[in-house]
Amino acid sequence: MSARRAVTMAVAGTMAILAAIASAAPAGPVPAGKLSIAYVLTNLSWANYQTADGKAECPQGFNEGNREQFKALHPNGGTLRTTQLQYEIDSWYPTLADDGFAFHEAQGTTALGLNLDGKVGPHDFTSPEGEPGVDNQLYRALGCIKNYRAPDGAIRFFDDEMIGRDDYNRLLFEVTGADSLTESPQVLVTVYRGLDPLLYDATGKKVVPGGSERIDTRWGARYIRTLHGSIHDGVLVTEPVDLAYPWAPFYLPTDEFMRAARLRLKLTPTTAEGLIAGYSDVETWYQQMMRSWSTHHQNYGQTAAPSLYRALRRLADGYPDPATGSNTAISSALQAQFTQVVIVPDSRPDPAALAAQRPMAPYRGPPYPRTPSIEKAAAEPSASSRPAGNQPAGNQ
Repeated sequence: MSARRAVTMAVAGTMAILAAIASAAPAGPVPAGKLSIAYVLTNLSWANYQTADGKAECPQGFNEGNREQFKALHPNGGTLRTTQLQYEIDSWYPTLADDGFAFHEAQGTTALGLNLDGKVGPHDFTSPEGEPGVDNQLYRALGCIKNYRAPDGAIRFFDDEMIGRDDYNRLLFEVTGADSLTESPQVLVTVYRGLDPLLYDATGKKVVPGGSERIDTRWGARYIRTLHGSIHDGVLVTEPVDLAYPWAPFYLPTDEFMRAARLRLKLTPTTAEGLIAGYSDVETWYQQMMRSWSTHHQNYGQTAAPSLYRALRRLADGYPDPATGSNTAISSALQAQFTQVVIVPDSRPDPAALAAQRPMAPYRGPPYPRTPSIEKAAAEPSASSRPAGNQPAGNQ
């Protein structure tokens, strides 16, 4: 290819992207001269800070999984009904009772995430860039589980990969009313679910900008949310709002629910990249994990579901239940990557539909309402009452 032809193709590609951005204006009125641009989610994973060998954040080693716990509980194998099925029941209907197994939380003072409560507390982290007050207690629960560590963690890998492969996960956001992608004191951000596959390059691995997306106004109505924000130095920051979003590994449709969610994304004409942070609803998070990842898949990277549930409830730091006082949500952060797209104009919801948004409610747990006292009483047998031959060895 000649240098002249290469330059011509590059210019043409740039012009096509700029034209797509210009044509992406929403159906409603936008002030003259204001910019509108839309992006589609291409990569998503829980934000886990980690060192090369893991010793700084996991000095006691990594957690054991379902398989290791089962062997410790039932060294002779047991029977299908009284052992294997019982462990499945314990995973789907976990309690807060002590199971006798050690759980290693991520240690250290560094984590990825945002300051969600505007304070700097004794349990907060500092970001790798030096920002204090980072709230990410979910990292304490996941940081020493191999399944959630890059690059080999199976859940982390497939969660991220399936964002692109399954159309159910087609999360969009649109910025309207911007002065520019560099500085804008006020912008409106609308979150949608799309309907169309991503546009990949010839390798089939990289999503390219300029693809088109229709908005799902029927089945995706529960995801539509409007956020107010601003852009400074090319970084979009939004005010907190409760947010539901689709997440379907292995084509099993599930949802997540994050309270007081906010975006902090670096914007360019073709990409957006950064963090989605807020307080993840514990019951919704755990239900999504169980529906998406069977005991078999959890064993890929040593996830022990009942132990993880207890860690989530123990570390939960927001939104206390009015009846019990127990926290129902845990501070968290997602690493997200988006690529620019054009929203098909005819697919836009009318203003009345936007005004009548009814966001999804979080999952309340099986059964609901479920109090800590009920959970503890439901544990049978407890760790202290197991026969001597069935005592777990723990994580030494």
